[in-house]
Amino acid sequence: MAKITGIGGVFFKSKRDHKALAVWYQKHLGMPLEPWGGAALRWPDDRAEDKGVTAWHIADPKTDWFSPSESSFQINYRVDNLLEMITQLKSADIEIVKGPEFHENGVFAWIMDPEGNKVELWEPKIFDEKNKSK
Repeated sequence: MAKITGIGGVFFKSKRDHKALAVWYQKHLGMPLEPWGGAALRWPDDRAEDKGVTAWHIADPKTDWFSPSESSFQINYRVDNLLEMITQLKSADIEIVKGPEFHENGVFAWIMDPEGNKVELWEPKIFDEKNKSK
């Protein structure tokens, strides 16, 4: 049987100005935009201990997981240094909605993009109970 082997792309519709939103992601989250307007994120560029993993999950329709966003999705972006990214975001007056939180599989924080989409930021770590204690 044929099967899915990974995430080939993340695509979502802008509510207003798609080019301005892409520039915001480039400026504040370091998204490497290509001339065609999107980004090609490659696993070999990721230096995390887990060597690259993408989670996929369908949430219960009654969840408040994506709150305060009213979107029906949330994208989790892997980052190489979450604490440094939080400092960058704060210096650009971008509110950290929640975090940093230290979990068994890494460090997490959440922000909202200019169009009200909740964005999860994750610095991955190998699953280990000691990662929670930081």
